[in-house]
Amino acid sequence: MRVLSGIQPTGRFHWGNYFGAIKQYIELQVDNDGFYFIADLHALTTVRAAAPLREYVRDAAIDLLALGLDPARATLFLQSDVPEVSELYWILMTGAPLGLLERCVAFKDKEARGIKADAGLFTYPVLMAADILMYDSQCVPVGEDQNQHIEVCRDLARSFNALYGETFVIPSARILKETAKVPGTDGQKMSKSYSNTLGMFEDAKELRKKIMRISTDSRPMEEAKDPDSDHLYQLYSLFATDEQREEVRALYLRGGFGYGEIKKRLADVADGFLQPLRERRAALVADPSVVDAALHAGAKRAREVAAGVLRRVQRACGLKP
Repeated sequence: MRVLSGIQPTGRFHWGNYFGAIKQYIELQVDNDGFYFIADLHALTTVRAAAPLREYVRDAAIDLLALGLDPARATLFLQSDVPEVSELYWILMTGAPLGLLERCVAFKDKEARGIKADAGLFTYPVLMAADILMYDSQCVPVGEDQNQHIEVCRDLARSFNALYGETFVIPSARILKETAKVPGTDGQKMSKSYSNTLGMFEDAKELRKKIMRISTDSRPMEEAKDPDSDHLYQLYSLFATDEQREEVRALYLRGGFGYGEIKKRLADVADGFLQPLRERRAALVADPSVVDAALHAGAKRAREVAAGVLRRVQRACGLKP
């Protein structure tokens, strides 16, 4: 099955990015044909300075490889390295109903909050549709909040097929698991927007300090606590083994502990998981040719697939004889 997903390079990856999405992308590469791209064109709607964007793109590529994305199993590339997607974007734009785009949540949300929304944000779902249809994608793993954009893609593909004949593969969404709602240091969903993130590749000492400063409630030590409603336990559960998880769960239900003890356990188990990833990332930074080769090979394969799809689309709508 052809699986496709894009990741915006708007900052360094945090625990929410990894456990909410990237971990599941990596699992899907095992038995599927995975296409994973760094969405630098999409990032232009929010990152308006060249130097930071270049840095974010490079960091995203290094981080994905360090986290386990395997170029021998999956195709990793930059969105902008496949110019065919821009032509397909325009072709889809010519048949995109205005009302369909006006109903998209991301645009409506910014309008409602009084934030300036430009044409790039308004037509963002069409470029996303081009990304998906460009590679004959069958499965698109997304969070619940992105499912509407997959429906837009399906609508646009069906409309084109109805007008010009069967041309596009109709993709299906794969809604990511509830781990997409990884809590941040303040208990809200972990997000750069809330400044409550814990980074996948943060310095170990700095990360430990941030963990020890995680906000908690003021219930007395002797009181029993519900682990399922506690964000500190939820964070611990991301890294813990089943045995460790059950041990701490029993501690919560019994009471007689301080949150500082849980924070120390969280810092220890997280560090045990993250340290090998930090070492792998350091090796990639020391040998940038590995990253360059992966992106070059990925772009080459992506363009080969994209060229075939675009020729099919051009012929269907009359752009090519």
